[in-house]
Parts: sequence; C-alpha cells; structure tokens
Amino acid sequence: MAYRTTERTEARRLETRHRITGAARELIAEGGYVAAQVATVADRAGVAVGTVYRHFPSKSDLFAEVFREASQHEVDAMREAMETIEGPASERVAAGIEAFARRALRGKRLAWALLAEPVDPAVEAERLYFRHSYRDLMAEVLAEGIAAGELPDQDVEATAAALIGAIGEAMTGPLSPTTNGGDPDALIASLIRFCTRAIGEEQSHVDG
Repeated sequence: MAYRTTERTEARRLETRHRITGAARELIAEGGYVAAQVATVADRAGVAVGTVYRHFPSKSDLFAEVFREASQHEVDAMREAMETIEGPASERVAAGIEAFARRALRGKRLAWALLAEPVDPAVEAERLYFRHSYRDLMAEVLAEGIAAGELPDQDVEATAAALIGAIGEAMTGPLSPTTNGGDPDALIASLIRFCTRAIGEEQSHVDG
C-alpha cells in the first residue's frame, strides 16, 4: 500500500510539474520570457504561486527547464528529418536545415526565445549546451558523408559549428518580433545553398 501511495504521489508531482512547464512554454511562445511571470504561469497552470516555487526554486530554474524541454524537442525533430533521408550527406544536411527553419518560422516567438532573446546566465548555459547538440548532430552527418566518399575531407566539428552559427545568425532577423520576416521559401533555399556549398557539395535541387 505504501508503494502504491508513493507511486501515485510521484505521478501527481510529475503531472503538476509538467503543467507548470507547459504553461510557461505557452506564455513564452506568446510573448517571450517577460510574459512568463511566476504568478502568470501559476494562473495558466491552475496552481498556486507557492506550488510553482516548490517545483522550481526560482524563475531562472523554471526557464532553464522550459528551455531544455523545448530545445531537446527541436534537436530531436532535426535528427528525425536527417534520419528520414536515405540519400547522400548533402541531402540529409538540407533536410535537417529545412526542418529546423520551417519549425522556427511556424513558431517564431518561441524560436526567438530559444535562439536570440536576452536571457539570464542559467538559460544562456542551456542555450550553449544545445548549440553544441546541433553541432554534434551536424558533425555526425558530415563524418558519415566523408566516410562514404560523398564529401571532401574536413574538420567536421569546425565545419558543423560554423554551419550552426551561420544558420542561427541568418534566422535571427526573420524571427525577430520587430520584423515581418520575408519569403520563408527563399530564406530556406538560401540557407541550404550556402550550407551545401560550404561542406563541399552543390545542392542541385531544393524542394519547396
């Protein structure tokens, strides 16, 4: 009986924690970090302010958790897009870039929060970690392309870091809340052309 009680208690704790992070993520997606004040998060999640602080000692801890969850989801989506393609490395790189960019442009406010919005040090540390996650994913595909003779030999970590940095910089303007963006298809096509040329193979066709 004690085991079942503990199991139910833990399930309730996790459900409450997920409600809180889900509410915070929704608010950030609507108006950035400034929109996710603790009292507003508590109201959206249907819990007391004290409950939020029992799960997250500070707003910084809450934002870091939300950032981790949202960023991991995006890394996983990019990986899935790359793994779905059975073609050469350049096509897999193109698929990953397109998936990343289209998802970001569909959820501009959240993507801006993840990529560029000024944040406190705890969230910035998470941002750096996930930038490395994207780099490692890209480097993995490049290494496989080199091994298969599809790409010229190169420092895959340096190339991957440069690509991820360029993609992030190119997306900053279109995602900014102060701009109207532009033609998403043209932006994505330009990103893919730049990246496939940078890795040593021209991308001859880009799907719309």
